[in-house]
Amino acid sequence: DTLKEIYRAVVSLKDNFSIIAPNLKRNYGYFSKQQYNINKNILPVDYVIGFAMFLNLRNIKLKEIFDKKFFLFLEEIDLCRRIKKFNEQIFIIKKSKIFHNARNASGNSFNIELCRNWHWMWSLFYYNKKHFGTIFAYKVTIYKFISAIFKLLINAIFLKEKKVLIYYFRLLG
Repeated sequence: DTLKEIYRAVVSLKDNFSIIAPNLKRNYGYFSKQQYNINKNILPVDYVIGFAMFLNLRNIKLKEIFDKKFFLFLEEIDLCRRIKKFNEQIFIIKKSKIFHNARNASGNSFNIELCRNWHWMWSLFYYNKKHFGTIFAYKVTIYKFISAIFKLLINAIFLKEKKVLIYYFRLLG
């Protein structure tokens, strides 16, 4: 009943939303500062995860929906942040359940894993730079960078070649 529940919520909201999304088996999205329920099924949030979301293009006042500098990771969080600047509403629908297979959906290719790691670091830095400035972006990513160096060295000592490559690609990002 995932789509039925989304449809019911859209009708109930009467077009007063920019993004609406089903709920994961575990809840996601940070609740808005105004923690209110439209009803017990419709919850306002600051962001939703992008693998399943419906955009109300009539209410989105952005020239560009997605920032083309993102390829993987945080592009939907960036979109939600930009939408919230226009005081637009983002909701999750509690009764609309969905399962996200995450990395398993694209297979377990090692090349995909390397790509994921590169893009994670790049997206993390870019998102924080874009919204909070360069110094903050360095502050946020330096810990991840140092951690990746440490993990790369430990895995090199124990001759875990694949792990070394993973952390190397994370550093390249």
